[in-house]
Amino acid sequence: MKISRDLTDWTLTPTGGPVPADLAGVPVPATVPGTSHTALLEQNLVPDPYLGTNENALAWMKRTAWRYATVLDEPPAAADERVDLLFEGIDTVSTVLVDTDVERAGVTQGRVELGRTRNMHRSYRYDVRELVGTPANLVVDLDSALETAEAEAKRLGTRPMAYDQPFNMVRKMACSFGWDWGPDLQTAGLWKPVRVQRWRVARLARVTPLATVSDDGAGLVDVRLEIERSGLSDLGRLTVDVSVGDRGVSSMASPSWSGGTLDVQVEVPDVDLWWPAGHGDQPLYPIVVTLYEGDGEDRSEPLDSWSGRIAFRTVEVDRTPDEHGTPFTFVINGKPVFARGANWIPDDHLLTRITRERLEQRVDQALGANLNLLRVWGGGIYESDDFYDVCDERGVMVWQDILLACAAYPEEDPHWAELEAEVRENAARLAPHPSLVLWNGGNENIWGHEDWDWKEPLGDLTWGAGYYYELFPQVLAEVDPTRPYAAGSPYSPGFTPEEMHPNDPDHGTHHQWAVWNQVDYTHYRDDVPRFPSEFGFQGPATWATMRRAILPGSGDPRDVPQHSEDTSWGGGADAVPPGFKESETFLLHQKAIDGNGKLDRGLAPHLDVPDDFTDWHWATQLNQARAIQYALEHYRSWWPRTAGAIVWQLNDCWPVTSWAAVDGDGRRKPLWYAMKHAFADRIVTVQPRGTDLVAALVNDTDEPWTGQVGAARTTLGGTVLAASDPESVTVAPRSVALIPLTGELVAVTEPAREVLVVTLGEARGMHTWAESKDLELVPSPVRTTVTAEHGGYRVDVTATSLARGVTLLADRLDPDAQVDEQVVDLPAGATAVFHVTSRGLDQEALTSRPVLRTENDLVHPAG
Repeated sequence: MKISRDLTDWTLTPTGGPVPADLAGVPVPATVPGTSHTALLEQNLVPDPYLGTNENALAWMKRTAWRYATVLDEPPAAADERVDLLFEGIDTVSTVLVDTDVERAGVTQGRVELGRTRNMHRSYRYDVRELVGTPANLVVDLDSALETAEAEAKRLGTRPMAYDQPFNMVRKMACSFGWDWGPDLQTAGLWKPVRVQRWRVARLARVTPLATVSDDGAGLVDVRLEIERSGLSDLGRLTVDVSVGDRGVSSMASPSWSGGTLDVQVEVPDVDLWWPAGHGDQPLYPIVVTLYEGDGEDRSEPLDSWSGRIAFRTVEVDRTPDEHGTPFTFVINGKPVFARGANWIPDDHLLTRITRERLEQRVDQALGANLNLLRVWGGGIYESDDFYDVCDERGVMVWQDILLACAAYPEEDPHWAELEAEVRENAARLAPHPSLVLWNGGNENIWGHEDWDWKEPLGDLTWGAGYYYELFPQVLAEVDPTRPYAAGSPYSPGFTPEEMHPNDPDHGTHHQWAVWNQVDYTHYRDDVPRFPSEFGFQGPATWATMRRAILPGSGDPRDVPQHSEDTSWGGGADAVPPGFKESETFLLHQKAIDGNGKLDRGLAPHLDVPDDFTDWHWATQLNQARAIQYALEHYRSWWPRTAGAIVWQLNDCWPVTSWAAVDGDGRRKPLWYAMKHAFADRIVTVQPRGTDLVAALVNDTDEPWTGQVGAARTTLGGTVLAASDPESVTVAPRSVALIPLTGELVAVTEPAREVLVVTLGEARGMHTWAESKDLELVPSPVRTTVTAEHGGYRVDVTATSLARGVTLLADRLDPDAQVDEQVVDLPAGATAVFHVTSRGLDQEALTSRPVLRTENDLVHPAG
């Protein structure tokens, strides 16, 4: 049987570049997997780059060369034994060496170069059987990825890109060079395991199980095996056993077969289908592949084995042109599915700190916000198997970008060859995962070529078209033909960019970034896109996260309280000095160009921009939530014409002001709750249709939604001005019903004093005829009752007048506090119940400003 041993204990030494004098040439212990940043952080040799302005203090690391070294101490290889050195991931540009004094055939080996790497998104394997038997130094010399990319740009010609550094010239995580939400750290290291593997006769070089479903409901598995012979023993018959659940088959290769690809088919009758969350269960079937020498009773002990889980489902994307243009509808097991999605970025910029537990928490947060799809964005990484395993188990569909984003990419070698190897390896690795439902050629590259003034500076230079239209579809058709492929996002399928703009909302996928960058969020309603795959709005991190990493004193952990009993640390307005949001520290954690200006301009049409930082923090968080809920309710009301919506973004990789719903410390921002509301299985939303208003009743379940629709126009204080007779409705499964709102219901006479409320069962939608800043909102519109309960508190909030955006910012009192509900709009007389989990809070503070907040108190600020 193949034997593997991980090499985890290394030293790391800076060997060149602008290294601080106290670190130059000094080896430090380094754990692998890891990077230069994590190694130095573990030894307390550099400050935490996530705190204060420390990111700037580590800029020297971007142009530093590093050496990882360990002792390769392996017994000599037997005559028929291969010994391989496997690097599962090297970040990024390296030379791999072995220094040994071992003598072979009268020749001293000395320093042996095993290979050079320039792609962090693939693995590397080296035969070292001739180099083991005597302890030797294993060395990985890492060059600066930035300097390598700069040299490559000079060699091939600069290509346009969204940022100043040439991330498009090296196969490294693009956002490692910084993004408009991420730090510019540019890690280097051995970011995945390094293993010594010893094996005989043959090994399973690659296993690619492709699961489909036949017309009669049987599961079909085509297991594609790449088998490598050692070349050190006589050729003999090989046997492969493949089991799927309780079904198994054997296949044999003749003694003359020297290795290559072997296909094994397994049929599993009457399989249970895998469904996305909200549409059914997620049964997973174990699959085991075992390789032997010989056959029958003469077979050897297993030479190698591979195991995993698969599931059975069909997936396609309906792109059949219709009267509105070109749809983009996921069809799972023959059933159209509205994709409730969010974009996913690496959950920590320092990738080796991401654990399965953390991924489970984040995916569960996605489910808690009623999502059923995550789009793995093209400037990040192909995630670990843990990520896809968790999505498999929970029914979260995964849209997988190939890792190209916001730039023109050279097609000359070695770039073409590297991308081909990268896609082949990762397509095979991810093939078992039923959650993976789409391969996408990249993010905004085709759009960028058309709209971002690239064509003139490019001239005749390659820019990536060969990847999107030739290489990727060819490789995926060969390696993984069971999933659909899209050339890019956004993209208008069925057309060349010359025939149809790639970001045309009527065709395929659409990115909406005029909102946020140029126009107010009410312009989301200007289009009815077929599939908005990227749109978003910024808001700051939660108060507790900012207090840890950004607010004054955050750079010194002694300033952060350790016990929730200290309820004063959250501070009020006096905790933040005037002008702090324009300070170096705050702006270092606000990476968007003119980000604060856009926050203020996006807020101004709806609420006055507060001068007080505490109020500004709450107002911009609230406005972020309002903007996305506005968009989502619009998009959902147009199903099936609009077949999904993918918010930018679910998560953050560090503490920052960003578009995320969950901040860098894993805390849920008000946006998360707005997504939970707007992505609920059943919602009522008031929407325009032409010059009229309708109540859109959205039922995204498999059961009819029946009940009485009630609608009333009232004063903000609850006096009924007009009401409709209750109307019995049945909203068919997976459909939207539109109820016209006419007559006295919409005959508003005093826009600043009136509200329209529509209900169906527990669902409620509201509409006002004026922006919040123009409404005559009562400053303190609620009364509260706090009751202690197991693990925390129950807070009942009853509106005495229209209360908008009722929220409990309990993390201001306890950084570990969690609240089950936020951003609740309450008409007069309605009650909402909030459950707060915390070890101990001041109950008066819990129901007072700045913890209990409403939109009302922004219209009527304190003082």
